[in-house]
Amino acid sequence: MINLQDLRDTARDLLAKGEARAVIGFRRGSRGMAAEPAFITRPEEADELVWDPTCVHNLALYLVEDRKFLAHNRAAPGLPIAIVAKGCDARAIVVLMQEHYFKREDVYIIGVSCEGTGVVDERKLAVHLNGAVASNAVFDGDDYVFTTVQGEKRLAARDVMADRCLECREPFPREHNAVLGENKTGRELAAPFTALARFETLSATERWTYWERQFDRCIRCFACRSVCPMCFCDECVVDSITFPVTAQTTAEEKANRIRWIERSATRSENITYHMTRAMHLAGRCVDCGECERVCPVNIPLRLLNNKMEREARERFGYEPGASIGGASLVGSFRDEDPGSFIR
Repeated sequence: MINLQDLRDTARDLLAKGEARAVIGFRRGSRGMAAEPAFITRPEEADELVWDPTCVHNLALYLVEDRKFLAHNRAAPGLPIAIVAKGCDARAIVVLMQEHYFKREDVYIIGVSCEGTGVVDERKLAVHLNGAVASNAVFDGDDYVFTTVQGEKRLAARDVMADRCLECREPFPREHNAVLGENKTGRELAAPFTALARFETLSATERWTYWERQFDRCIRCFACRSVCPMCFCDECVVDSITFPVTAQTTAEEKANRIRWIERSATRSENITYHMTRAMHLAGRCVDCGECERVCPVNIPLRLLNNKMEREARERFGYEPGASIGGASLVGSFRDEDPGSFIR
């Protein structure tokens, strides 16, 4: 089990010794038991840090936001920024480094092993709690134990754990400066790509009908794009293919800007948006599941990304975020790569 005091001491020492300008981690939120992202800049704030099965966010997103903030202010990073990273978070950080979004020395990674505990899926939990509100969550090795005003509620991990965690192949952060917890890789409760394999038992017609129904529900809020660490483009293909908007851009110029995809939430435009995004994440998605978690209409976006991830793995032997030194999938070519798809 992770010793919380070790995590807090590590963060405190980094700030006290001037080895990091901030630490990105988790603290207890204002919404029941759920943890929320936290930026701490003073040693005494380290005692706010928490680590439990409610630490669901992929904090790599905030490294992207930090880099954009620095660029906007034309400021140099100076000291590195420290981040508390789960296995999937660490893989996302590696992908960003592969793409030269920032350098390795710019980030101090405090790796935390999930040790097979995974994180809680709040939608699954709500069904089992039947209206009760949990104030605490603990993983005891096989089950989650939730504290509510009615008493303790014990639930099997398989029933309330996020699907991505059930299938997680690597809960231990390979890339780190310091690491807490044991490496219990291989403890997944379900085989990788189980949900995708189950979906693919449907016929082609059934699968298409299913996705038509899902894409009809999309309201194009772009929450999936906003929460993804890999969607770091200053200007998305969804928005425009011309020049960025400035303070001098007129309303007419904004209205007449060329777009590949219209913003209207119609089926055809929604399909184009989601398919384009899935292709842009090929070989980059680390299956953190954040896009699916934040979707307000519960579209199973993870299935799309899992499909691309499995293709990369089976056809090219590629695992996103496995190594900083390795080339990205779309940026590399090998003579033995299969080419039947273009023949």
